[in-house]
Amino acid sequence: MSRRDFLDRLGRHAAALALGTLFSPGAGRSGERVETLTGGDDPFTLGVASGMPAPDGVVLWTRLAPRPREPYGGLPDAPIAVRWELAEDEGFSIERRTGVTWARPEHAHSVHLEVTGLPSDRRYFYRFHAGEATSPLGRTRTAPAPDADVGRLRIALASCQHYEQGEFTLHREIAARDLDLVLFVGDYVYESSNARLRLRPHEAAQPTTLEGFRQRHVTYKLDAALRAAHAAHPWVLTWDDHEVENDYAADASRDPARSAADFLQLRAAAYKAYFEHMPVSPRSAPVGAQMRIHEHYRWGRLADLWTLDNRQYRSLQPCNPPGVAGGRILTQCESLGDESATVFGAAQEHWIGEQLAASRRGWRLLAQGTQIAPSGIDTPLGRSFFSDGWDGYPQARARLMRAIAEQPQGNVVCLGGDVHRHVAARLRADLGDPRSALVASEFATSSLTSRGLSDTATALMRSSNPDLLHARSDERGYMLLDLTPQRLHAELRATAFPVAADARVHTQAAFVVEAGRAEPQRDA
Repeated sequence: MSRRDFLDRLGRHAAALALGTLFSPGAGRSGERVETLTGGDDPFTLGVASGMPAPDGVVLWTRLAPRPREPYGGLPDAPIAVRWELAEDEGFSIERRTGVTWARPEHAHSVHLEVTGLPSDRRYFYRFHAGEATSPLGRTRTAPAPDADVGRLRIALASCQHYEQGEFTLHREIAARDLDLVLFVGDYVYESSNARLRLRPHEAAQPTTLEGFRQRHVTYKLDAALRAAHAAHPWVLTWDDHEVENDYAADASRDPARSAADFLQLRAAAYKAYFEHMPVSPRSAPVGAQMRIHEHYRWGRLADLWTLDNRQYRSLQPCNPPGVAGGRILTQCESLGDESATVFGAAQEHWIGEQLAASRRGWRLLAQGTQIAPSGIDTPLGRSFFSDGWDGYPQARARLMRAIAEQPQGNVVCLGGDVHRHVAARLRADLGDPRSALVASEFATSSLTSRGLSDTATALMRSSNPDLLHARSDERGYMLLDLTPQRLHAELRATAFPVAADARVHTQAAFVVEAGRAEPQRDA
């Protein structure tokens, strides 16, 4: 089936499938009431998705919610039988796997199906059935075998999709692209609002409960363009802050009146809702306020990709009141020299250091929530910086640069989002010394919808940081990354703010990183 034909089918249901007999209640837990879906309401209003592609498998996701604004999505407080299929063709004549699973009420009737034992480096189609309803068609793929010689990896790098501040038009283009995966690096939903920038409203005020966060995810998943991008490609995800609360740090909230214990309750609710609505492994299910999001992905011999968590374990922002999180613009701060301050947490720092040292693939991609390159601005009163970014954690950043510099294979590229601007930058072993050796390249993608800095502030940032080869905050966008053994090509796709439903997308700039050279070069 052609890409055009597939995209034409994304928003439509396949013909209803009559199952003939009810699923056996015996598949439920002992003594547990189970249900088979009946009635005419569509249970697949939130679409389908896949993620975490491995050489032998992939995670498939859906959530049953015929009336998504109601508790339990309008379903009974009981497990619902769901049949699934995965095949090599959209007609499902070359079927690879099929089975029955259960959408459970304690997870909002979401399904996280980890399909394993599949041939590597293959494209697949999948769908779900509940009662007589059939889901939209999804397409996914497995990664190449770890020792395979791979000629190409194509990624869409995206972040920061504030529902209220623009249409998700860019997701339509992402859905139509020939990609291997979508790499989303944070701020999938926004908890906050800004009345001045509101083009379409969230469903309610800022969420603080599990049901509130579930409803926020429903708002985003009801967007047809976002559903299409999920159905078209497997996704690899990490998070930043707005999935919970702006600028939070570990167990610290921005609200001085909220205790650490109270904030961890809120964080647990946000993490659970996030899990319920993302194509991640059932092994990722949160335990209270803890959820593992950092992972290692392999793409044959071509690339290692790590997703990193820069929120769950981070230290409080420097020079803040004890126990109160939040980023601020600072010029002086004695605690910047704190060697114990961390963004990733000690265990994750050690993990990524070991991973880098062991990597022998052609490219090493580090994906985390924000920009690593310095972005402070020189002023008559000294250098100003934003304390929630990596500039606020210089000792932690120096440790990361040492780990990269000590990695003998080179070809390290750091990928981020958060800053609402397209960035291409050089990273040095000592980021404070312009004569220091270059050790990595960096690309941070602009936001899909969220407003960026003013032109004046961005121009001052560029002039104060010569290793920022490109930085533009006026346009929204995403990046197309195309890796081969010889080079990485980054195409910075962009459109005007606010993003309209009929927005026209163009290439703002393009850069190339040649293998063996830690520096982006502008591609004319």
